[in-house]
Formats: sequence, C-alpha cells, structure tokens
Amino acid sequence: MTQTLSSTLSGTTFLADVDSRSTPGFDGAKDDALEALAALGPELADLQERLHAEGATGGERSVLLVLQGMDTSGKGGVIEKVVGLVSPLGVRIASFKRPTEEELAHDFLWRIEQQLPAGGVLGVFDRSHYEDVLIGRVRSLADADEIERRYDAINDFERRYVDAGGTILKCLLHISPEDQAERLLARLDDPTKHWKFNPGDIDERELWNEYQAAYDVVLQRTSTEHAPWHVVPSGRKWYRNWAVGRLLLEALRGLDLTWPEADYDVAEQKRRLGV
Repeated sequence: MTQTLSSTLSGTTFLADVDSRSTPGFDGAKDDALEALAALGPELADLQERLHAEGATGGERSVLLVLQGMDTSGKGGVIEKVVGLVSPLGVRIASFKRPTEEELAHDFLWRIEQQLPAGGVLGVFDRSHYEDVLIGRVRSLADADEIERRYDAINDFERRYVDAGGTILKCLLHISPEDQAERLLARLDDPTKHWKFNPGDIDERELWNEYQAAYDVVLQRTSTEHAPWHVVPSGRKWYRNWAVGRLLLEALRGLDLTWPEADYDVAEQKRRLGV
C-alpha cells in the first residue's frame, strides 16, 4: 500500500527533529509543487461540494482543519491558497485571538464550541483551542494544574466532535527562527505589508525556545488516534501549501462522499416541467 502523506507527517513528538525546509513526500521543486497543488483543486472542490450537499440534506458529518504555528508560519497563506481552491459555500473560518470578557467568564473551550462546523461544513480554525495551552503555558496565564487539566479536556472535546460525525485535521506549520526573521523583515521592507507586522511578534519571538517546548508537550499530550497532529515543514511556502492541500484531500477521500439521492420522484418532476 502506498504510504499516505498523513502517515508521513504524523508521529513527530519533538519539533527539533523536523527540518522546516524539508519536503517529505514531495520530490519536485517549487514549480512542480505549484502545478501539483493546482491539480488537487478539482477533486478538492468536488469532494467539498459533496460534503456540503450531504449536510444540506440532513447529514451530520463535517471536517475541521486546525492550523497552528508561530507567527509568519503561514496560516493565512494556507487559507488563501488551499481553502481558496474550494467553494466558499460550506466553508466556515474562525480566528481566535485574545478572549473577550464574556469568553473569559466561561471555560476556555466555550468559545471554541461556538465555532465548530455544522453538518456539511468545512471548518477552518486560524489558531485554535491550543492557544490556551501554548500562550497560557509560556505567558503563565493559567497555573500549572489548570494547564494540565486542559490537555485532557482538549482530548475529550476532540473525541466528542469526532464521535458526533466530525473529522479533525490538525496541522502544525513548523518554521525555524531563521524563517521567521526572514518573513518579518520582508514585511518591514514592504510598505504594502506593514499592516501585517505587529511589534508584539518580536516580543513573542524572544520566547522562541519556551514556545517550542510548549509545542512539544502539545504533540506528546494531544496527538491521538482520533485526532493526530501533522507537523508540516513550512519553511518553503510552496511545500506547505501542497502538503496541507494533500492532507485535506486525503481526509475528504476518507469520507467516501457520494451525492445525496433525491427524496422525490425525478421523472414526476420532469413531467411537471413538461419535459
């Protein structure tokens, strides 16, 4: 059996073991990857439309793409280049930033649950519930006992989603500090990209090692059989986009999606049209 990209990119427990500029599962160069990603488009769009049609006729299955990574790792790029290959109908994108006062009054998963995709929907989390065990741990926004509780809570939460008909695809977009410095500098050098730069990104960068350690714990504690992590080397944007596109395609293929059968007499409806 041919090894899937999903199996190739899962199983990592330490980010230090991953070269951010490697291209596992892909032997070509940039132009080849751009062509390969474009070639995935028609099937991705077809399968996503089938999922949407299934949901519109009462189906409860959905797909959730979780994108995590350090600043400049390319979450927005994946949404544009990969999710952009499918119809916006049936796609729901949620971004999680600093919680509001209302959100802080609830358990950390409360705001996440509000954004879970309904049946037939491809949901995308631009950052996610993992912020609460990454920033929470590094910035000491919660005590150690609470952080420990959250790992188990996340696993239970994801299990419930899967048991209810969801498929979760978790992608950790891995870059090196050198990759990030190059991308931050590119934003500063280009006036059209100044809006993308936040001085706070450099503050977080100074805690690089602490974040890498926090990500390692996340990989060890929350990569499960029902919701494994996929570490996607993202130092090369073209590989990152192809890899996430391929992973999403594999996830959709695994649903064996078909077009819903009509719940009415097709011939009778044609007769009514006078055809």
